[in-house]
Amino acid sequence: MGDDPTAGDSGGDAATGSLAEHVERLHAELEATEERPVDRTASRWIGEAQAVAGDAAALASDGDEGAEATVRDRVGHVAELLSNVDGTGDADADERVATARDLAADITGER
Repeated sequence: MGDDPTAGDSGGDAATGSLAEHVERLHAELEATEERPVDRTASRWIGEAQAVAGDAAALASDGDEGAEATVRDRVGHVAELLSNVDGTGDADADERVATARDLAADITGER
């Protein structure tokens, strides 16, 4: 069992496809907060992070191995944006944001 966060949960390798899956999960976690009653300020940060994560997910899913550094850079930006969220006012959204932070840290190698 390795420490590579892009290795995939089903025993995949660290190929771009696995990176794409992780970035898509990051995007999905943020997207799931849309239906929650989130504090207005937190919502702005999360919305911006979601947009950047969506862009990174689209880029990662293109399968261009040369884009990996750009994807990880964008995910780093997602982590920066999420660092501005102290709380959302909703326990479920807080959990989603915490999961998104962990995923971003794993993807960028910051954890």
